Amino acid sequence: MIIWINGAFGSGKTQTSYELHRRIPNSVVYDPEKIGFFINKNIPKEISKGDFQDYSIWRELNFTTLKYIDSEYKGIIIVPMTLVNPQYFEEIVARLRSERVIVNHFVLWASKETLQKRLRSRGERENSWSVKQIDRCINGLSNDLFKHRIETDKMSVENVVEKIASILEIQLLDDNRNKFRKKLDRIKTQIKQIRILN
Repeated sequence: MIIWINGAFGSGKTQTSYELHRRIPNSVVYDPEKIGFFINKNIPKEISKGDFQDYSIWRELNFTTLKYIDSEYKGIIIVPMTLVNPQYFEEIVARLRSERVIVNHFVLWASKETLQKRLRSRGERENSWSVKQIDRCINGLSNDLFKHRIETDKMSVENVVEKIASILEIQLLDDNRNKFRKKLDRIKTQIKQIRILN
């Protein structure tokens, strides 16, 4: 089974995904961005695109890889990935479903103001790429194709995780960490997402 965590940049996809992973035994986080980074690094600049999702090979590789993992791995696959183009959604998520892969798709929804505030809190500048994508993401994710929306403006990561688990009827492990440990785990997750361009 796949749990796809969608949403605009700053919606909490990564933190939610890793928190789900911590609390769901026999689970793994699969990051489609890594295939995108591989393509960007290896594609000739003459045919490069501004967004790796625009490569048909990115969509094909993620579909094929997720289908393979689902067939071989008996646990839960958690996928944090912003996906707002309906065609790309069809080529990966809908296609997986047509191949009888169970994909539970959730959109972490937040207002523009909340997204801007969250991005600022993680060091994003007003003209950063992520901030510039907010309107595109909100507009794209307003499409009825992107179902199971969770309003996160006033929800903590723990609340979001518990909501998803409740909808899917998944038993979460108890969380016995203190506030300091939770904060430390969040920082570690955030640091792991920093990309060093070379």
